[in-house]
Amino acid sequence: MKTFNDNSGRTWTVSLNVGALKRVRSLCEVDLMAAVEGKLVERLVTDPVLLCDVLFAICAEEAEKKGVTDEEFGRSLAGDAIDAGTTALLEELVDFFPKRRREVLRSALRKMDALQEKSVKAAMIFIQSPVLDRRVDEALAEILYRAEREGSGESAETPPPETSGSAAVPLPEPGPSSTSSQAASA
Repeated sequence: MKTFNDNSGRTWTVSLNVGALKRVRSLCEVDLMAAVEGKLVERLVTDPVLLCDVLFAICAEEAEKKGVTDEEFGRSLAGDAIDAGTTALLEELVDFFPKRRREVLRSALRKMDALQEKSVKAAMIFIQSPVLDRRVDEALAEILYRAEREGSGESAETPPPETSGSAAVPLPEPGPSSTSSQAASA
C-alpha cells in the first residue's frame, strides 16, 4: 500500500488488488493491467483528469468513509498532490505484478523518471538561452516593422532591414554538449 496527501491535507491509501482493478475498469473503462505495454503509464502521467478518476476509483471506499465526493477529490488534486498521487499509483501498480513483470515495470519507471529529468533540464537550458532572447527580439521587431508598414499603406511584404546582424542564429541543441558549454559560459 502506498499513500499520498491531497491539497486539503487528507491522506489517501492506494492499495491495488483485483477488486480495485475491477472497480477502475468498471468506473473509468481503464484496464490497469495494460500498464505493462507502456501506453497506459504515459496516459496516466500526462492526463491529470484520467489520473484523478483512476485514483478516486481505487480510493472509493476510503472516500465514502471520509464523506468525500469525486468532485471534492478532484478539487483537492493539483500541483504536488498530482505528482504524489501519480507516484503512489505507479509504485503500487508495480508492486501488484508478479516478480518478473514487477522488475520490468520498475526498470521502465526508473527510465521514465530519468527521461523526465533530462527533458526538464533541456527545457530550462532552452528557456535560459540568450539565443532564444535574440530570436524573440527579432520576431517582435519584424512584427512591429510589418505593422508599421501596413499602417502607413506600404507593402508589408518588403523584408525588414537586418537587425544588428544577428538574424537566424540557430538555437543550441539540448543535450550533454550544450549543457557543458552552457556551464562553461556561466
